[in-house]
Amino acid sequence: MKKVFLIPALFCLMMLNVASMCSSDDNSSSTDPTPVINTASQGTWRVTSYVDSGNNETNDFTGYNFTFASGNVLTATNGTNTYTGSWSVTSDDSDDDNPSGDLDFNIAFGAPANFADLTDDWDIVTYSANTISLIDVSGGNGGTDTLVFTKN
Repeated sequence: MKKVFLIPALFCLMMLNVASMCSSDDNSSSTDPTPVINTASQGTWRVTSYVDSGNNETNDFTGYNFTFASGNVLTATNGTNTYTGSWSVTSDDSDDDNPSGDLDFNIAFGAPANFADLTDDWDIVTYSANTISLIDVSGGNGGTDTLVFTKN
């Protein structure tokens, strides 16, 4: 009789422990932009993939090195041409399924047109010391854009 009671009691105790782990309200690390900012601002980066609504446009950025500098200054240079824009990483409180915990990687270029195409508030898919993977799902036409920076 004791065994019959013990198994359900252990099961209930285990389920309560799992539920308390899943309901943690501390998600500050997933919405803190500081780690992403620190990663991006270390060294120079290159675009290793840019797909605009199914069209691979990576070659538009071949030979360019991107620097995410302090003061939100973003510079892209290939030794001949230099384009300046802005960047930031911000916490986004919108209720979407952003895998990075609602952080936006914001990029803005005014010109030329192919760099202006990068202007968006990208969702961070993943980031590491060597790779930053971004995605944007367009609200207008429903197209999906992906952008991957790899550290030089």
